[in-house]
Amino acid sequence: MTEARQFWDALSERYSRSPIRDMPAYEATLERTRAHLGLQDHVLEIGCGTASTALLLANSVAQYVASDFSQGMVEIGRNKVQQAGVGNITNLQAALPDPQIADAAFHGVLAFNLLHLLPDLPAVLADVHRILKPGGLFISKSPCLGRAWYLKPVIGAMRAVGKAPYVQFFTPEQLEGAITAAGFEIVERGDYPRKRTPSRFVVARRL
Repeated sequence: MTEARQFWDALSERYSRSPIRDMPAYEATLERTRAHLGLQDHVLEIGCGTASTALLLANSVAQYVASDFSQGMVEIGRNKVQQAGVGNITNLQAALPDPQIADAAFHGVLAFNLLHLLPDLPAVLADVHRILKPGGLFISKSPCLGRAWYLKPVIGAMRAVGKAPYVQFFTPEQLEGAITAAGFEIVERGDYPRKRTPSRFVVARRL
């Protein structure tokens, strides 16, 4: 955890300046996410980075907690929220499990481009289930690299010299299997973008 936090802290300034690589896919993800949010909802985004997505979704909910375990990311995100004058976003440095985040506290939990970076995905999914209200939604989009076997040695070499984070390789089917095993029912799925190594968008309801 410490090594990963240091990696993302060091990357935070450059990350905040990076453009969206595929804007149509990003906009499709936002559109489908908004379709499942309500103005009365309290939602948590885990791995929010510098809160760019939080700023675009906050007007669709009552309260939005934008959390990340990287202090550098959170500080940049907090400054962006203050500059934008958005009053319903709380920036929180946290990683599940965290005592700052109570059981059954949220109508929705969001995770974008995060799940493939988690060393213990089942544990995080169990925590997401715990902090969602009954019937609450877990909305995620994750690069599914399970069939991109050729990337494993490249990423491994980059990790060895501190140029890449931990990356988990799973297929869309394996990802959805992990989500349902954690006590969720999948109610929507899609690939944004649709490629050989897709980014799978999943909306799952807590049972």
